[in-house]
Amino acid sequence: MSTITASEIKFIRSLGEKKYRTQTGLFIVEGEKLVAEAMASGFTVQRVYRMDEIGEDVMKRITLLSSPSPALAVVEQRKDTPETDFEALSIALDGIRDPGNLGTILRIADWFGIDTVFCSPGTVELYNPKVVQATMGAIFREKVVYRDLREVCEMFASRGKRIWGTFLEGSDIYSEALSDSGLVVMGSEADGISAEVGSCVSDRITIPSFASGQGSESLNVAVATAITLSEFKRRLL
Repeated sequence: MSTITASEIKFIRSLGEKKYRTQTGLFIVEGEKLVAEAMASGFTVQRVYRMDEIGEDVMKRITLLSSPSPALAVVEQRKDTPETDFEALSIALDGIRDPGNLGTILRIADWFGIDTVFCSPGTVELYNPKVVQATMGAIFREKVVYRDLREVCEMFASRGKRIWGTFLEGSDIYSEALSDSGLVVMGSEADGISAEVGSCVSDRITIPSFASGQGSESLNVAVATAITLSEFKRRLL
């Protein structure tokens, strides 16, 4: 049975808080599948703790989940800023605050072959444990860049690329002309796309409701992202 010190336990637990993740440049990955993906990725894994080596009681003390998983890894955050492929389709997230939504969107982006996801500074932190778990491993494949979205929009516009934004009053996505390059902006759960970023959008689109009567006011942002990307990819096959 491997031993683990009290200071190690305290340190691992501290990585549940953003300020310590920021200070150390580390984050926690839990679960056999996620740990295996971390080890196979380009990320640097500092150490792996396994329940069958340290015991269930110790794993319960270091886990950030409601119940311990068989494996936990301490991983270094990505430090490089990936280059943007302006000939591909990218997405931008404006103020997404729910960790589960961000993680799910990264998983969706991975599914639809979107390599780069831009996030506004107000979007929840990538290495939040709930985000990491919700990505189901996509965090190790997606290029995630936190940057002022006005600057991002200007980057795409300067190269003649279209910038789509999802709005309730936009044009029907099913009849809108789409492209295989450019930027798709998704707004926050509560406020949608901010006025500042919205002023940079060249094409406002919406997912129409097919409810016959009084329907839901809006879609969950992760669901809306999946529908939007599906329509882009379906039409561009």
